[in-house]
Amino acid sequence: MMATLTANREREQLLKIAEEYRQKGYEILFPPNLEDLPEFLKSYPPDLIVRRGEESVIIEVKSRTSLNSSSTQYLAQAVAKNPGWRFELMMTNSEDAVDIPKAEDSFQESEIELGLQVAKQLVTQHLESAMLYSWSLVEATLRIVAQKEELSLQRLEPHYLVKKLTAEGVISKSEYQLLMNSLSLRNPIAHGFKSTQLTENSVYELIAIAAKLLKDLHSSEEAE
Repeated sequence: MMATLTANREREQLLKIAEEYRQKGYEILFPPNLEDLPEFLKSYPPDLIVRRGEESVIIEVKSRTSLNSSSTQYLAQAVAKNPGWRFELMMTNSEDAVDIPKAEDSFQESEIELGLQVAKQLVTQHLESAMLYSWSLVEATLRIVAQKEELSLQRLEPHYLVKKLTAEGVISKSEYQLLMNSLSLRNPIAHGFKSTQLTENSVYELIAIAAKLLKDLHSSEEAE
């Protein structure tokens, strides 16, 4: 009974995600046909694939009970080895949802600026930790930017934040791509998998974009 409920919840989430991508002009493969898959995906067909131009995204929706599957680990590793593909792992459980934090509970601008300096030191000490910490600072920065822009946020998942700010013209397409690439590197690590494409430069780029967003905030405040 519990397994059925979990499967239904995951499918509902996949349908919702597929529709969001369809409205943005993506080709939807749900579920993907075996003949439509590249060779590296045929052993473990993913839940959902979306395509637009040269961008191909594999999307897996999991609950805590289904997360530690061999397919998830394989897909994360396979995508990391194949340029042009991105892997997104999303959670369904209510306990995995991010509640809207109180202002005093979220990193403030001065704390983020200090944290970015710490993250730079972490890069050469422990690369995976540097990526996780840098991404947490980026998420806090994105929330601050959204608040300053007076944007209404329905959710706080990182992929939603990035897409929302891009759609509103707050961050550029190049910044969007960098953040989504960083998210695909961060996700496997956050869920206990290795990210073979993670490099020091990828973390430094993430730190730089957070610093730029903060600088842009300060500039706009001074202009006012």
